[in-house]
Amino acid sequence: MIKTLFKAFEVRWKSYRHRFVPWIALNLQRNERTLRQVKDRSKDKILPGEEVLASLVCLFPELLRNDFRNQSEVLELLPARSQQIYSSDEHKQYCDSCTVMRKTLGFCIERKRSSLQHGGTGVFVTSGHVQRGNIVAMYPGTIYQADEPIFFQSIQNPFVFRCIDGMLIDGNDKAISKIVYRSCSGRDRLGPFHLSDCSWLTSNPVNPLAVGQYVNNCSNERSANVCYQEFDVANDFPLELRQYLPNINYKSDTQRPLRTVVLVSLRDIRRGEELFSNYYTIVH
Repeated sequence: MIKTLFKAFEVRWKSYRHRFVPWIALNLQRNERTLRQVKDRSKDKILPGEEVLASLVCLFPELLRNDFRNQSEVLELLPARSQQIYSSDEHKQYCDSCTVMRKTLGFCIERKRSSLQHGGTGVFVTSGHVQRGNIVAMYPGTIYQADEPIFFQSIQNPFVFRCIDGMLIDGNDKAISKIVYRSCSGRDRLGPFHLSDCSWLTSNPVNPLAVGQYVNNCSNERSANVCYQEFDVANDFPLELRQYLPNINYKSDTQRPLRTVVLVSLRDIRRGEELFSNYYTIVH
């Protein structure tokens, strides 16, 4: 019994330790490649926000044309080029989305068993080729301001991402985090339009980029090939494309821009490679 409990604790500890500041401080010297340092926030960005949005706006209309979930009353409000519905099941829709991603971005990513011994689930490039500086994935979840409650959601939750300015993104697709996200998403629906994507909570996300929370931390043996980039989506983002943004504000505020985090490739990434990021960044 004690051995089983110890084993369970060990597994959880190996997942959590990269977010435990005292452990990081004591292990910096022998784990230098797991630490990322940037001189300031502005130089940490690889892509301008405009280029990030341009990439998303390039992909999302193609997803829209292949999205069978859109009801007829929604499509009637959109341009004629978007008025196409496919009748299919969720898995076929996911496969169609991966095909769209491959044709639009030149690659496709999927969740699989990590190549790390205790890595759990990881994210791999399953087809195509990722060039340096491209968006590879998005970090989905509920967005919390520094003064908003997240205590119960954070218990045994390894998917809470802390932005440089203190905002938090809860990327857990299970338990109370899942309930909170669905509730906020339903609350912010505008008529027939969904203002956020809920399919990332399932095994078949319609937006195939929305798996960034499963990207594992790098190690001395596996260097990081992607990094996180934060930016805000303005309120003038196309209304019909918001249903593919996998983020929602915890507090309803129509004036607040939507914080979004994407993962950008640090180098060329080939088919079959697993994505690795840096969980801990020091900003000077």
